[in-house]
Amino acid sequence: MKKLLLFTLLLPLLAVAQDKGIHFEHGTSWADVQAKAKAANKYIFMDCFTTWCGPCKFMSANIFPQEKVGDFMNEKFISVKVQMDQTPKDNEEVKQWYADAKQIEQQYSIRAYPTFLVFAPDGHIVDRQIGGAEADQFIERCAASLDPAKQYYTQLEQFKNGRKDTSFLRGLALLALDKYDAENATAVSRLYLEQQKDLYSPANLQLIAKFTQSSKDPGFDIFLHHPDKVNKVLGNGAAENKLMQIVAQEEVYPQLMKKDKSAPDWAGLEKSITAKYPNIAEELLLKTKVQYYSYVKDADKAVANIVAYMKKYGHKANPQELNQYAWTIFEKCNDMACIEQALEWSKRSFKGNDTPAFLDTYANLLYKSGKKADALVWEEKAMNAAGAGERKNYEATLEKMKQGGKYWEE
Repeated sequence: MKKLLLFTLLLPLLAVAQDKGIHFEHGTSWADVQAKAKAANKYIFMDCFTTWCGPCKFMSANIFPQEKVGDFMNEKFISVKVQMDQTPKDNEEVKQWYADAKQIEQQYSIRAYPTFLVFAPDGHIVDRQIGGAEADQFIERCAASLDPAKQYYTQLEQFKNGRKDTSFLRGLALLALDKYDAENATAVSRLYLEQQKDLYSPANLQLIAKFTQSSKDPGFDIFLHHPDKVNKVLGNGAAENKLMQIVAQEEVYPQLMKKDKSAPDWAGLEKSITAKYPNIAEELLLKTKVQYYSYVKDADKAVANIVAYMKKYGHKANPQELNQYAWTIFEKCNDMACIEQALEWSKRSFKGNDTPAFLDTYANLLYKSGKKADALVWEEKAMNAAGAGERKNYEATLEKMKQGGKYWEE
């Protein structure tokens, strides 16, 4: 009896806790949600999620239940969650939305999760948001979705109705890209660039770089045939890096992971890439070999290709690459000459910054080279630069260093 009484007393408290976050509609249809929003003169917020999406789960567990999020959203929106995938564990409510979910996915070209769709009270689409966010940013984004001047589909409708001024087109092209609307992003950007007299201005080249993702895009020829002009504006190596990114995706990577798991035909790849792209072939293939041999855990070949790449192209390596190559050397190479080279790469990686992972790589290399006292100093710097969630990892490494031994072989 006492347990029953206690549970009865807890019910109001549980209800209050549940009321703090966003109120999502349940046991209803898409048509019912639209009718309710129209009657209440409220916008509709639709959370398009999947059961396998990590950011979707983060939003549901950590952001949607917050009181300040609920206070804002419940006043402005009728909210509904729509599961976009189908699983054997789906309940009847989810199954009743299958047809609508499929239509929504196709109609609004949903390709990333979570996608949040926003509809006006009369039911027409006005905006979309892609990806999760912390509470304040999420509220800011949803507030923007209520402003016609910031609504993506409202601006897209203006474009379709004839608005073509260059400032508007540029902004809409970038917005479409941000909204994962590739078809409209491409169409609007091309129309904008057709109106430009100087494609090599900083603003235009930056936009072209964003919209050049394949060899079929108009900007590809600019990077291929006019690299000097591009590099003068965007920085040394910008043209070559863009070309390597695209050629790797289209012509190199598909040849690496074969169904029969046979080794890549490096000679054939070299011949074909050199014939079409002689200026980037050697650098691209060296970088690819580093990635491939690291992936298949062939330590000797990974190290050999890292050393070969760094010898010729090391001056072009960015901080992330420098750190990655240096860490691979730490893990895979016992040659002290190789370790000393990696120390120089590692030191370059954190020049001008205190990235904890980069400092940690340097400390580990120092330790492996026999400079234990220096290693302890740098690992402590890495630990102090790390956030609360990462600090324990560096503390553990620091302790291993103090104890001695070849802990990388554990």
